[in-house]
Amino acid sequence: MRGYFSIGSERISKPMNLGALMRTANAFGASFVFSIDAEHRLRDAYQADTSKSAGQIPYYQWDSVEEMQMPRGCQLVGIELTDDAVMLPTFRHPPQAAYILGPEKGNLSDAMLARCSHVVKIPTKFCINVSLAGALVMYDRHLSMGGYANRPIMPGGFGGDGKLADHGRG
Repeated sequence: MRGYFSIGSERISKPMNLGALMRTANAFGASFVFSIDAEHRLRDAYQADTSKSAGQIPYYQWDSVEEMQMPRGCQLVGIELTDDAVMLPTFRHPPQAAYILGPEKGNLSDAMLARCSHVVKIPTKFCINVSLAGALVMYDRHLSMGGYANRPIMPGGFGGDGKLADHGRG
């Protein structure tokens, strides 16, 4: 898989959610994790982050949307339930992406949405936990960009790592 990605949250208020997001980002190979206007003490987040992500990938914390700085060429992808958002299963992930999730009890700010190159929604009936939403987005990115073979027609799967090189085009 080429490129890189990061994931973060705007106005996250629960340290355990940030810790879970950090742990999952580390597991999926994120380049960094970030927050904007976080309402928590970072040390509390480490209780939910058993992978000790702070020693593995950088964590950036900005106080405002205006302070946030992404690498050149990185596209900001908002994850939000808006009427005009693209459904996640039909979204082509940018090679260089930073995914931004809203707070637990709210939406991405208008200022944040204005900075997003894309807005994507997870096809659920209602909002889900911020760390779970992040995990779904990272899994979808991994699945769609990882070079896996198509799923088989019959129930079951392929052995090994499921990569195209081992199994053809499915």
